[in-house]
Amino acid sequence: MENCKIVNLYNLEETIAKDLLVQYSYPWEVLPNISGYILEIGKKLPKEEYNQIGDDIWIHKTAKVFESAYIHGPVIICKDAEIRHCAFIRGNAIVGEGAVVGNSTELKNVILFNKVQVPHYNYVGDSILGYKSHMGAGSITSNVKSDKKLVVIKDGEDKIETGLKKVGAMLGDNVEVGCGSVLNPGTIIGKNSNIYPLSSVRGVVAENSIYKCRNEIVEKQ
Repeated sequence: MENCKIVNLYNLEETIAKDLLVQYSYPWEVLPNISGYILEIGKKLPKEEYNQIGDDIWIHKTAKVFESAYIHGPVIICKDAEIRHCAFIRGNAIVGEGAVVGNSTELKNVILFNKVQVPHYNYVGDSILGYKSHMGAGSITSNVKSDKKLVVIKDGEDKIETGLKKVGAMLGDNVEVGCGSVLNPGTIIGKNSNIYPLSSVRGVVAENSIYKCRNEIVEKQ
């Protein structure tokens, strides 16, 4: 399960959540702790750089937030991020520097690294998206199994019990997800990999791969 480890998925210098992530081996272990971490570090953010809204929302003064966006804390929105028309942030969200949260995109319990783009009709829940990862229009993370059982991470014959009912997708740095794709609960996509449009992905996709369909995953040349 080396492919699934935080150190092999992410450049931790590209997120304000570095000090949280370094405490764990696997990214899904971080999910229950996002809220507490935001509340902890939010109070320490420099007031000359961040506006605090209410008790638990911190927005960098250079971030662009459309009036029609809805934001429920705890949330941190970092430098130069863009929260577009009718974005819906339900809480427990860290939006990295230069990240884009687009029209009608919904976030819940997530970490978006710097430069992440979820720009068009995306749902991202209980997930961590690495530096410069991008989800095409209409692609979503599915975070609850249809049978409502606890999510198990599967990489071939190897399995890890997460102990969690809700686990979305963990995208490594520079992952590209094609339009209309569904990332099923517990999906892990290694860094620099591409997912074809209209894919239904589950399990672990190795880094530097092209996912064409379940039975055709090729290594990038």
